[in-house]
Amino acid sequence: MEEINRKIVALLAADGRMSFTELARRTGLSVSAAQQRVRRLEQRGVIKGYSAVISAEEVGLPLTAFVSIKPFDPASPDDAPERLAHLGAIEACHSVAGDENYILKVRVASPSELEDLLQEIRAAASVSTHTTIVLSTPFENRPPDVDGG
Repeated sequence: MEEINRKIVALLAADGRMSFTELARRTGLSVSAAQQRVRRLEQRGVIKGYSAVISAEEVGLPLTAFVSIKPFDPASPDDAPERLAHLGAIEACHSVAGDENYILKVRVASPSELEDLLQEIRAAASVSTHTTIVLSTPFENRPPDVDGG
């Protein structure tokens, strides 16, 4: 991939709502050239969508935790993601190798809300939980390393 295209992808990955004017300014292109390159990257499938990065704190969810889950009965169906999909506080669900089946990233407003959410998770999916609360996040949502190095 051409260097200027890498820069466009990195900039848009960091801020999907960046204007073409700002994108052009940061890449040294004209606005129309920036638009054309973005459209070509979309057509090639390099850019598949856009999102605005909003911090959890901005929406009143300062407590982040990782919740590892495993079924009480190992012979039960592996349907925890479907059973938990309705819980909006679960930001991500990762299938993992190891003792647990899944690790959930959750965001809530307070420790008592986390406690309530853990009870909902256990009841909805018939799982045991192990919770790790995040104290700080030095970085998150980094743009992809399109250079590969």
